[in-house]
Amino acid sequence: MRIDLHIHTKTCSDGNLSIEEVFKEAKKRNINLMSTTDHDSIDCQERAIALAKEYDIAYITGVELNVAFQNPGSKPVSLDFLGYQYDFKNQALKDKLQIIKEHREARALQILEKLNVEFDKEGIPRFTEEDIKKIQDSVDGVFGRPHIANYLIEKGIVRDKQEAFDKYLVRCDVAKYPLSLAEASRLVRNAGGILVHAHPNDPNGTSLVSLTSDLDDQTKIIEKYMLQYIDGVECWHSRNDAKTTAHYIGFAKKHGLLMSGGSDCHQKPIIMGTLDIPDWVAEQFRR
Repeated sequence: MRIDLHIHTKTCSDGNLSIEEVFKEAKKRNINLMSTTDHDSIDCQERAIALAKEYDIAYITGVELNVAFQNPGSKPVSLDFLGYQYDFKNQALKDKLQIIKEHREARALQILEKLNVEFDKEGIPRFTEEDIKKIQDSVDGVFGRPHIANYLIEKGIVRDKQEAFDKYLVRCDVAKYPLSLAEASRLVRNAGGILVHAHPNDPNGTSLVSLTSDLDDQTKIIEKYMLQYIDGVECWHSRNDAKTTAHYIGFAKKHGLLMSGGSDCHQKPIIMGTLDIPDWVAEQFRR
């Protein structure tokens, strides 16, 4: 059985393939159980359910929520949590995600203003209203920094996305919507779903590595501050090493947490369905 419970689309997030193309590729790769987990968006879920039926793929609703996690004694850090099996028609969840979407759009415009200040210092022509409109027009889902990075590449200002972030987008960042873990948990659970801590040890992403790279210290933080709010942890991820996966499987078993896994595929390159996730992971979602 092939499982992938962490996939992003271009239609509703920052992937490279539309929701239709994602399902076509998933079928080609013989994926049996999947979930599209777009950033702060559930707009594609109804279409995803229909496509899953069309391609005869088992499907569970998904979303990736960005949370401002407050670890006492330190500044808030950005962490990601995956919501699964919720009712995509739940009004409270839809309303909150609309607020977050609007904040994302305002945030992106503030980042573009900061970019122009940097361009002035370097003698690079400013982004005009026409440039901003082109970036906005490239956004199918929720507006984020990856869309700005793509335009920086297109304009020849940077070579690749990594340079875009290293040179400009980290320095010009603006705070994301301050969604707390408690509120994220309440929203997903009240919609009938479960909340899973995403890629807790991702060295290149939004993870507990920003607080500590020690696996034991990471799980102590989860034990102390998160257990009441989460139902599971993502044990398999494309950037996990074997030690990380084994550590989080052991941690999940110790606390009776659900274990999920996914490639976190943005289709750049296409890696969906490439992880060796055990069949029994699917059984957890059938209970």
